[in-house]
Amino acid sequence: MAEKDPEFYIQGVLNNNRRIIAKTITLIESSLSKDKNKSFEIVKKILPYSGNSIRIGITGIPGVGKSTFIENLGLYLCNIGHKVAVLAVDPTSRKSGGSILGDKTRMEKLSLCDNTFIRPSPAGKTLGGVAAKTREAMLVCEAAGYDVILVETVGVGQSETRVSTMVDFFLALLIAGAGDELQGIKKGLLEIADAIAINKADNDNVEKAEKAKKVYEMALHLVAPGASSWIPPVLTCSSILENGTENVWNAVLKHNKLTKKTGEFDQKRKEQAVEWMWNLVDDGLKKKFLETDIVQKKIPEISNNVKQGLISPSAAAEKLLSFF
Repeated sequence: MAEKDPEFYIQGVLNNNRRIIAKTITLIESSLSKDKNKSFEIVKKILPYSGNSIRIGITGIPGVGKSTFIENLGLYLCNIGHKVAVLAVDPTSRKSGGSILGDKTRMEKLSLCDNTFIRPSPAGKTLGGVAAKTREAMLVCEAAGYDVILVETVGVGQSETRVSTMVDFFLALLIAGAGDELQGIKKGLLEIADAIAINKADNDNVEKAEKAKKVYEMALHLVAPGASSWIPPVLTCSSILENGTENVWNAVLKHNKLTKKTGEFDQKRKEQAVEWMWNLVDDGLKKKFLETDIVQKKIPEISNNVKQGLISPSAAAEKLLSFF
C-alpha cells in the first residue's frame, strides 16, 4: 500500500506501527493543502477508534522538571500495564529545530519502553495552531491503542489555557522556592488546574515542599470554582524516586471516577469538541484573512501608520477587516 493512500496511514495507526504513527502526525502538522485533505480523511476514519484514554495536560515553568516528572510517571504507568503517549510541545523555532529531540533525550528510559510513544512537536508561529495539531495527534494516539495521553505544555500564558481545554485532567507542576510561594503562579492557572503537584519533594527539600503545599492549599480554597464536584488537591511528589509520582496518578483516577459518575466527564468532552471546532474556524479565518491580496498590500502601510501614531490600533484593525 502506497504512502499516498490514506489507508496506509489508517491501517498503520490501528496496527500501532510507531513509525507510521509518527508519519501520520507529521502529515497532520503539514500546512500543505494536499496534506490537509488527506489528514481530514485519516482523522475521519480513525475517529471511531479514539476517545478511550485519559488525557492529562501538564504545565510548569522551565526548570520545574516536567520532562523528568513525565518520565517517572510514564514508567510507573507502563509498569502497571498502561500504554502511554507523550505529546510535548517544543517552543523553539521550526527552522532551527531547537530542542526537537530534547524530550526524547531527557526521557531516555521512557523512550525505550515498548508501551510508549513520545512525540515532540514544534510550537510554530501560533499557540492556536499547536492546540489544533495536538488535539488531532491525541486522536491518532488513542486510535493506536494508547490509553493515557500526557500533553506537556511550554508553560507560558495562552498555551496553558489552550491545553486545559483539550484534556480531562490539567496538572500544574510547581517547585518550592524561597519567599512568597504565590509570586510564581498566576491566579488564572489556579482556576483551571485540577491539581497542583509540588515536584522535587525529596532529600533536603521535603520540608520546603510541605510548607509550599499548605500555602497553595489556602490559595486554591479561595479561587476554586464552586460549581464543580471536584476539589483540586495539592500534592507533593518526586521525579527521582521510584514510583515517586504514583500519588498524582491516584488523584487522576479519583477525578476520572468522580467526573464520570456525575456526568461531568462526558459533558466536558462534548464541550471541548465544539470549542475545538471554533478554534479551527478562528485559525482558518485568520489564515484566509492574511492570504487576501489586498490585505497583504495594505498591511505595511497601515502598520506604519500605527507606529507613527497616525491611526489607533483599533481603527487600523477595523480598516484592515473592511478589506476582507
